[in-house]
Amino acid sequence: MKLHEIRDNDGANRKKKRVARGPGSGKGKTAGRGIKGQKSRSGVALNGYEGGQMPLYRRLPKRGFTKPNAKSFAVVNLGQIQSFVDAGKIDAGTELTEDALVASGLVRRKLDGIRLLAKGEVTSALTISVTGASKSAVEAVEKAGGRVSLPVAAQAAAE
Repeated sequence: MKLHEIRDNDGANRKKKRVARGPGSGKGKTAGRGIKGQKSRSGVALNGYEGGQMPLYRRLPKRGFTKPNAKSFAVVNLGQIQSFVDAGKIDAGTELTEDALVASGLVRRKLDGIRLLAKGEVTSALTISVTGASKSAVEAVEKAGGRVSLPVAAQAAAE
């Protein structure tokens, strides 16, 4: 193969369709839009329009409710923490606070707090201080010889 023989694979480059460029193009005059009517004009967006019929999104009932003061927690799994300990990004000997988890890069931001979930295995004895934790996560950490400390309000809600 020589430099002058190099070319794209078949179908890798398609020529741009140039509409309204004369009758020889096959897309001249009305540019494939037909004659007259709303869709032949420019600047028309008909998403969800059903020709005067009541649109689907208005026929269906509203469902659900969004709590205006809902708390949003950053979620951390035990397996993620263990992989960071194994990689040396987190020191297992120190207490793992929310700020330490953010600083290590495990969590991007705290939001309304960090919640610990039990997905994955934990083998190190860790001392973890977070806003919330599932019962199974607390049991898994304590089984590995560590402990999880939660705020007083979170402990009362868990019981």
